[in-house]
Amino acid sequence: MRQLVGVLCLGSTVLLSACGDNQSNADVDRAFDTVNVIDESNLNDIMLTVADPNEAVAYFRRSTKEDPGRVDLMRGLAKSLIRAKRPTEAVAVWKDVVAHKEATADDRVDYADALIRTGEWDRAEQELDRIPPTHETYQRYRLEAMVADADKEWDRADSFYETAVGLTTKPASVMNNWGYSKLTRGDFAGAEKLFIEAITYDSKLFTAKNNLALARGAQRDYELPVIPMTQIERAQLLHTLALSAIKQGDVALGKGLLREAIDTHPQHFEAAVRSLRALEANVTN
Repeated sequence: MRQLVGVLCLGSTVLLSACGDNQSNADVDRAFDTVNVIDESNLNDIMLTVADPNEAVAYFRRSTKEDPGRVDLMRGLAKSLIRAKRPTEAVAVWKDVVAHKEATADDRVDYADALIRTGEWDRAEQELDRIPPTHETYQRYRLEAMVADADKEWDRADSFYETAVGLTTKPASVMNNWGYSKLTRGDFAGAEKLFIEAITYDSKLFTAKNNLALARGAQRDYELPVIPMTQIERAQLLHTLALSAIKQGDVALGKGLLREAIDTHPQHFEAAVRSLRALEANVTN
C-alpha cells in the first residue's frame, strides 16, 4: 500500500509541475492508468482465490457489464461460477470466452471441464479434440482420461492417466480417479495399488481411503490396511467393509464389522446402527 501511495504522490507532483503541458498531462494519465491496472489485477486475483465464490461472481458479472469484451473479466466470471458450484451458468460464459479472439488453449480445457461437470460428455470430447496436441498439461490429460473412461476406452484412459500423473507434483486426486476407473472395470488389485499410492501423496484424502476399503472388500479382504486414519475415519472404513461383506454374502463377518465400527466411533454412529438394526431385523424375519 505504501508503494501505491508513493506512486500516487509522484503522479500528483508531476501533474502540478506540468500545468499547461499537454504532453506531460498525457504521461500522468498513463501513469494513473498503470496504477489502476495493477490494483485491478490484484483484486481480480483475490476474487479468484480467497474471496467468497458468490461474491466473486457478483464482482466479475458487474465488471463484465462495465467493460464488455474483456476476456480476462469473462474468464474470471466463468472460473468464479465453477467455484460457486454453478457449472451450467459457467458453460454459457466459457462458450463466449473460447469464441473470443484472445482465447487460449487453457480456456478450451476449462470449457471442457465445465461441460463434464454438467454431464455433457460428448461436447466435452469435441472441445478437447479441438485443442492442439502440443498443448500438454495436467488438466488437459486428466480430462482426456475421464472422457476415455466414460467411453470405456480403457487403454486410452490408462495412457492419459499415466501422462497426467507425470505432469503434476500433486497426483493424489488423479491417482484416486484412475483407481476408481480400475475398480469399475473389476481390476480390484490394480485399483487397490493406485488408492494406496494416492494416500501416500495425500494422507488426508478420505475418498481414496474409502475406495481402498471398497477394493479390498471386493476381494473379500476385510482387514483394514495400514494407512494414516483418525478414529472417526477408522469407524467409517469399517462400515464400508461391513457393507461390502454383506453384499457378497459374508453376513456374519459384516455384522461383526458393523459392531466394531459402532464401538470404534467416538460418537453415536447412526449410519452403522441403522445398518445393523436392518440386518438383524431381516435375519429375524
